[in-house]
Amino acid sequence: MTKKVAVIMGGWSSEREVSLVSGKACAKALQEQGYDVIAIDISKDLENFIKEIKTFNPDVIFNALHGKWGEDGCIQGVLEILGIPYTHSNILTSALAMDKNKTKEMLEAVNIQVISGQLISIADIKAGKVPFAKPLVIKPNSEGSSHGVYIVKEDKDMPDFSDWNFGDKALVEKYIAGKELSVAVLDRKNGEAEAFTVTEINTDLGFYNYEAKYSDGGSNHILPAEIPSDVFVKAIENAELAHKTLGCKGVSRTDFRYNPEEGYSGLYLLEVNTQPGMTPTSLVPEQAEYRGISFGELVVALVEMVGVYS
Repeated sequence: MTKKVAVIMGGWSSEREVSLVSGKACAKALQEQGYDVIAIDISKDLENFIKEIKTFNPDVIFNALHGKWGEDGCIQGVLEILGIPYTHSNILTSALAMDKNKTKEMLEAVNIQVISGQLISIADIKAGKVPFAKPLVIKPNSEGSSHGVYIVKEDKDMPDFSDWNFGDKALVEKYIAGKELSVAVLDRKNGEAEAFTVTEINTDLGFYNYEAKYSDGGSNHILPAEIPSDVFVKAIENAELAHKTLGCKGVSRTDFRYNPEEGYSGLYLLEVNTQPGMTPTSLVPEQAEYRGISFGELVVALVEMVGVYS
């Protein structure tokens, strides 16, 4: 019997548009692979969402949501109540990984080097009470796609927070000069989690921001990354360990900063994404293709892995 898959996408986070692109791509790929698929643009009207789900009665939910409400454990809680298996990580892992500060605390405990940072009130930042000398980075603690990120190299770069919609605190981090690296990790049926490769990301837009991530030509991806072999292996090992430590399921993407001037000790974990993008310019499908796994095979793996690794 054909497996029924409901792809949920869209939502109402700051990453809605990216999620729509991811969801449509995944739904199309699953249909081409022979699944009975419905795509649902989810809204705050959960009553209608639940009605749609019950009417279609899927075997699996493919979660293509990004950002708050879809990546932080909230929608996972709804799906748990409905009793429908879903792709990607569970409630606890999703909530932990969305909290950048908590993620770093957990990963430091297993000896992964992270970028030093502190949660600081917006009032204190405005008053100049920050824990690090410039250059530094100011960002929301629980957002994705680089929304609300400021790189402060000089006083003139300090934001006035007039358009800040991310709570009364911000995560202030040391700025690490150098390369932006990323590693995708996929669960396998043997219970192991395997990293694909390391991608080096270059952009002329200052840093790997929203435009760099999702605009055509916004960034240039080099894979495998042109970095020393020992640093390459360390990035792979740290990404797999982060995936395991946080309890990620299906697929994750771990981002790093690497300062070549520090050599082997210059690799710093930045964050872990439990719902990485699945758009035409996204890193995970690109790394999968590099390893000989087509986009269709990747989404099928995520669907067929549900229940195997739970």
